[in-house]
Amino acid sequence: MIYSHDSFGLGHIRRCRTIAHALAEAFPKLKVLIVSGSPIIGSFDFKARVDFVRVPGIIKLRNGDYVPLSEHASIQETTALRSSLLKEAAVSFAPDAFLVDKEPLGLRGELEGTLEALKARGTRLVLGLRDVLDEPQALATEWRRKRVIPTIEQLYDDIWIYGLQRIYDPLQGLGLSADVARRSVFTGYLKRSRPVAMPAAGLDDIARRLLVTTGGGGDGELLIDWALSAYERAAAALPPALFVVGPFMRAEARAAFEARARAVASIRMLTFEPRMEHLMAEALGVASMGGYNTFCEILSFDKRALMVPRHVPRLEQTIRAEAAERLGLARMLREPEDGEASDVDAMIEALRRVPSQQPPSRGAVTGLLDGLETIVARCSSWFGRPRTI
Repeated sequence: MIYSHDSFGLGHIRRCRTIAHALAEAFPKLKVLIVSGSPIIGSFDFKARVDFVRVPGIIKLRNGDYVPLSEHASIQETTALRSSLLKEAAVSFAPDAFLVDKEPLGLRGELEGTLEALKARGTRLVLGLRDVLDEPQALATEWRRKRVIPTIEQLYDDIWIYGLQRIYDPLQGLGLSADVARRSVFTGYLKRSRPVAMPAAGLDDIARRLLVTTGGGGDGELLIDWALSAYERAAAALPPALFVVGPFMRAEARAAFEARARAVASIRMLTFEPRMEHLMAEALGVASMGGYNTFCEILSFDKRALMVPRHVPRLEQTIRAEAAERLGLARMLREPEDGEASDVDAMIEALRRVPSQQPPSRGAVTGLLDGLETIVARCSSWFGRPRTI
């Protein structure tokens, strides 16, 4: 069973789905249930023996506050309902292993009862963390407030970090015990592959286009506006582009961007493509914010990439982009500080250079994409000898 809280964007469900598919493929008798709050989880394809249950959605705003998707319930009522449904699903499914994505106690502590019930029945509890969570001081403050460290120390049997220590250690400076360190493993990044089904977009010329993507799009307006401004000023100097703005972008912002895009002949714009791996694999290059899943795809398909990370409410993307640039895996363009105007000429130059920069494979970082193989190997003592994935 996999828990994906999904309060913002597409990152959590896409990561959990990737792991679920790898495990189902490696272990022929394994059944995987994903419990998620994503409102668009049903838009994705799932392999045989991988299923999902959706709990009521909660949205995390840019300022860090949470609000329920439903207008007819408070955040307290929605959290209580989610907590009850999660525990019910866990008790009924009775998993041998329970993988929790990123939030050790779940959203607003909703997993506490479920974790204790599963621990009592002998379920293996695994915490999965992306390569970067936030800068250490901010994360330590957040985890103290949420009572996270005692939960990790007392309940979790394994901690999987979906990255490399050479790039970043998300647990540094948190005061965790040596015992937690022994239970932790850096898996490497989660390699992506093309789905069997073709993308709905059906673009014949994607190989000559830059892919500009924001992931979920809820926090991607600055990147889209900045890149559109570059094309409005200098489209003739830039490769054609495909903008995928994301399903969670504000409707009014998306409509305004679509109107601007229609005025530039070399741009096509989509809202959402559930099979982004096809577009990523074929594109000339990528401009993105550098979220975890997009970074995995950049590495998996060896794409020349520009990363334009956000720096609020977390420094996660900035830390990842700085490391990627340091290691020669991508180039980075810093987002302007609050109150500063975007430097359109800097974006023009950064986009113009993408097709000629080196691909990530030239960075020669070993073990980058070993994540799924490492996870399968770790699970072999629980589920039997795996097939080759």
